Amino acid sequence: MTFLPIFLCVAGFLSTVAAGKHDIYSGYSVYGVHLRDRSDQKVLYDLQIELNVDIWDHGAPEVNDALVMVSKEIGTKFLDKLDENGMNHYLHLADVATSLEEHDRELSNWKQSRTNRMLFENYPTYEEVDAYLERIAAEYPHLVTLVNAGPSFEGRPVKYLQISSSNFTDTTKPIYFLDATMHAREWVTLPVALYTIYRLVENPRDQDRDLLENIDWIVLPIVNPDGYVYSHTTERLWRRTRSFNASVTTECWGVDANRNFDVNFNTLGVSNNFCSNTYPGQVPFSEPETRYVRDIILENINRIQLYLNVHSHGNYVLFGYGNATLPPNVVQLHHVAATMGAAIDTKKLPQARYYLIGNSNMALYGSSGSAQDYGQFVGVPFSYTLELPGYTYSFQVPPQYINQINTETWEGIAASARLANLYYRARNSN
Repeated sequence: MTFLPIFLCVAGFLSTVAAGKHDIYSGYSVYGVHLRDRSDQKVLYDLQIELNVDIWDHGAPEVNDALVMVSKEIGTKFLDKLDENGMNHYLHLADVATSLEEHDRELSNWKQSRTNRMLFENYPTYEEVDAYLERIAAEYPHLVTLVNAGPSFEGRPVKYLQISSSNFTDTTKPIYFLDATMHAREWVTLPVALYTIYRLVENPRDQDRDLLENIDWIVLPIVNPDGYVYSHTTERLWRRTRSFNASVTTECWGVDANRNFDVNFNTLGVSNNFCSNTYPGQVPFSEPETRYVRDIILENINRIQLYLNVHSHGNYVLFGYGNATLPPNVVQLHHVAATMGAAIDTKKLPQARYYLIGNSNMALYGSSGSAQDYGQFVGVPFSYTLELPGYTYSFQVPPQYINQINTETWEGIAASARLANLYYRARNSN
């Protein structure tokens, strides 16, 4: 008889813990903001620095609205600033915590509905991905080499695959380098990386044989494992790394990994607030995770033809530079980017926006220290940021959309690989 009250007490405690997982976002709301021109984007850019608002979608003037998450404490100040500038706005999401709880239930139902789903059909954990990479390397040793770049700040191995029909020994072949989850909360980027591995290794199709015969591949699925794990266990919308430096701050952890690269560092699109989502760190490459991406690029710089840094969300293919200067090969950059976007668009859902192609500053916003810019700066001919669709769900893309995003994005990856390879062959034949 004494066990029943104890059981009920424990069960009640567990349910309270589960229900309160997203309490940190209680009182947070998301507002849609209509953008008339670039000056409206500048207002949001300034508010990101001034009020530390979280811009979920920077939007495009007269194309799509921006989405901005604000806390209850700064909500009135934020709306007053918009009103002062005559910017139309509306409530997009009343309570972020409630929305995240609903999304958790949706993910749970999705996983229970079919237990034999492929890993790339879900939002897998770090441990599941790690086991998958180990298995793939063991089962396909003739095609796959597993590389441990080193430990993350918290000690998790940062692993990537080298995929090659010639074991990376044919130095005449270009390399396509793809990475994902540099920003922890952008979960939908991970299945794209895993699906790329699947299409190259486990399920190569006749029409794609050339992608293995003519090109070598590097796929790094989880750039930021500490942040990714933290976004699963503690804070769903965590974006940064999880490094800690008490000599800098004892209050905040991590930096924006995609502002931590050594190119125009700490000059544009960043915040000096240690707790900001766009805090770049004290020095370039302060994070082990960004150093690993740097090392992969530099170690293979003579052969990497295309670097694709996958993010979410917004339907963009972007190229350098974030300060609005253009690389000498901007025409070719735009050609390959447009080919990628067009290939994806042929498979898109009717409700999805067409991909917007262009310089990252001119098409989206100013930035410095990005992975995309660094790749271009050190000599990668085609270096891009790919922003996947969000379908109005921002970082909470329902799992029912994962396969759609995987398959349409693969078409863009394949098309860009082929065209970049043609440029590579043409350059090296002279």
